[in-house]
Amino acid sequence: MRTNPIFRGAATALITPLTQQGIDFPAFGRLIDWQIESGIDALVIAGTTGEGSTLTDEEHRAAIRYAVEHAAGRVPVIAGTGSNDTDYAISLSRYACEAGADALLVVTPYYNKATQKGLIAMFTAIADAVTKPIILYNVPSRTGVNIEPATYAALADHPNIAAIKEANGNISKIVETAALVGDRLDIYSGNDDQIVPILSMGGQGVISVLSNLLPGETSRLCHRFFEGDVAGSARMQMDYLPLINALFSEVNPIPVKAAMAAMGWCENFLRLPLTPMEDAHWQTLRALMAAQGLL
Repeated sequence: MRTNPIFRGAATALITPLTQQGIDFPAFGRLIDWQIESGIDALVIAGTTGEGSTLTDEEHRAAIRYAVEHAAGRVPVIAGTGSNDTDYAISLSRYACEAGADALLVVTPYYNKATQKGLIAMFTAIADAVTKPIILYNVPSRTGVNIEPATYAALADHPNIAAIKEANGNISKIVETAALVGDRLDIYSGNDDQIVPILSMGGQGVISVLSNLLPGETSRLCHRFFEGDVAGSARMQMDYLPLINALFSEVNPIPVKAAMAAMGWCENFLRLPLTPMEDAHWQTLRALMAAQGLL
């Protein structure tokens, strides 16, 4: 464990409330306030769940600046600034640093992919250019490229590379990574169904989709583990598993956007190529939300 983690517990990979006209900033502000008041430990802005890939550059920067200013230091704000264009990732990352973000979430390059050598070179170039800590984001199901444990180890001593958001789904590889990086990098789960397994390997928490709906409860799941109530944390993990599965019954963030709209936080508006949730999947998700008292 590093002595000064970016956050410990649950960070919400926050949705971006959108309308036909653009970002709904009043809704965004209400959502940020509710998340913080509910006990969330950090917020991630304009990541996968925040539809960062379809925000314009102007919107992306505005969302980061607004979140930093509205959170006003109450919790760490982590800006999604990754790209498959290294120069653009550097530009956006520098902007986020200047805007006051506490950390950066930098995803692996998608479509053009990269060799492990290329990943090391790209992440090093971004880290060299910024002043805030970076969380490396590994999600091969979406990007087509995986960060290997040895690559994490090669990056672990860079002073601006602080942590990993690991969503490769392969617990064996995550164990191997933990063994190689030791206390040089913090590990966060990128999958809500693997929070407790990753905490058991010394993980610091989760960057969560579930916590859009249940911020306080997701944070509590982590902190029960840290407090030594491993069985209680594991029970929460298992109790929320049906809801977690429903939130990923279609590609994220389609289900979570539908869920948050039903809770009154935003419009159920997504930008193409994302489309609203299929009715059969929505009925399942809706029933599980009702069972949790969310509707």
